Amino acid sequence: MLIGLDVGTTGVKAVAISPEGRMLGSVTEEYTLSTPQPGWAEQDPEDWWRAAQTCLERLPEGHVGFSGQMHGLVVLDAEERVLRPAILWNDQRTAAECAEIEARVGLERLIELTGNRALTGFTAPKLLWLRRHEPDVYARIRHVLLPKDYVRLRLTGVHAIDAADASGTLLFDVAGRRWSTEVCEALDIPLEWLPTAYESTEIAGAGDQAAAALGVGIASPGPVSVVLGTSGVVFAALPSYLPDAQARVHVFCHAVPDTWHAMGVMLSAAGSFAWLRGVVGAGYGALDEEAARWAPGTEGLLFAPYLAGERTPHADPDARGSFTGLSLRHDRGALARATLEGVAYGLRDSLELLRELGVRPEVGRASGGGAKSDLWLRIVASVLGLPLERTESEEGSAFGAALLAGVRAGVFEDAADAVARCVRVRDRIDPDPEWSGVYERGYDRYRLLYPTLKPLEETTT
Repeated sequence: MLIGLDVGTTGVKAVAISPEGRMLGSVTEEYTLSTPQPGWAEQDPEDWWRAAQTCLERLPEGHVGFSGQMHGLVVLDAEERVLRPAILWNDQRTAAECAEIEARVGLERLIELTGNRALTGFTAPKLLWLRRHEPDVYARIRHVLLPKDYVRLRLTGVHAIDAADASGTLLFDVAGRRWSTEVCEALDIPLEWLPTAYESTEIAGAGDQAAAALGVGIASPGPVSVVLGTSGVVFAALPSYLPDAQARVHVFCHAVPDTWHAMGVMLSAAGSFAWLRGVVGAGYGALDEEAARWAPGTEGLLFAPYLAGERTPHADPDARGSFTGLSLRHDRGALARATLEGVAYGLRDSLELLRELGVRPEVGRASGGGAKSDLWLRIVASVLGLPLERTESEEGSAFGAALLAGVRAGVFEDAADAVARCVRVRDRIDPDPEWSGVYERGYDRYRLLYPTLKPLEETTT
């Protein structure tokens, strides 16, 4: 029995699968998110542990693999006690610390070492924020962990992290697949606080995006993963370390040894549709049906999906969304259609940047809650110019974590063997040739939105 445990933002999900990839059980235990101040996002690590225990108790025993939300900061004292609530990936409080990191290390050198620039969601800026704003807490730190690795510690007593998740801390030498002494020294962060780093297959763990990509079969360069979750991701495996010179996409270690990945991340994908559902008071099914009644392009209506700021390609936590081109004819279904199309255009931004790195996909593997909509996948396929396949398993990161558990336990020879034996394509949605031309013109208009939405003081200085 192979168990995949995913420590997410809204809850823990655990799955049990057979060595042939058959689903034998799936359970979810939810918890809450705390926002004590505007732009803050925190959780109690004990909530993750209690949820993980509940999930594991409801599944058969087996080899356990871990995945989880990336970038979150868990700080422990010498007795492994949690010092404060964890600061999460979507927390936006650290803009000043990001600027400090890029000044201390140098932006070009930081990108060369870590594959990324300093973004508010990453782990290292959170440590600097604690040092500045909560010095009493900072003085007591002896261990630093990411969310899923805290659950591993409670379950096994082991301090460990995988290269894929460590890549998102901004403290990791991504090319060398080890902690960066240079970055840690520049930021005055003790190396002894950091857990031992392993390959994902050695420790049966990975950040959620790497695990999810493995779960849909992205073990080597070829297909790209297209995720329509709360956030949206276009993910490609790379044969070597190749950062974008401007760090417009993230480059991390992949969950497969000696392999890297590049991914573009938009912060509000299915999250945009969930927001619209709450605003207009309609169910997902009704909105999907009403959106389907509108022709592609929605008679000129455009949606900018920057509801929570944006990462790719703008790296702007202050970006904001909009509907543009509204007319008296536009109804609730038009808003829904424009939202689906706007998210697709946002994913296209990421794909274009991956193409600049030499990625040449012929197909995408779709996953996430939004991938359940045939209409949305038809729109995304037509905007990206890529056929999109769905796999039999819809369990995402938890499924990938279970595959990693199988590799570590010797059930599979390696990650490629796990994918070959367990990942099967269920169906395929091709681009609609009648829609593609409309969406090419729509994408050109979409790219003009972001500069015009910036605050006046930014556009005039």
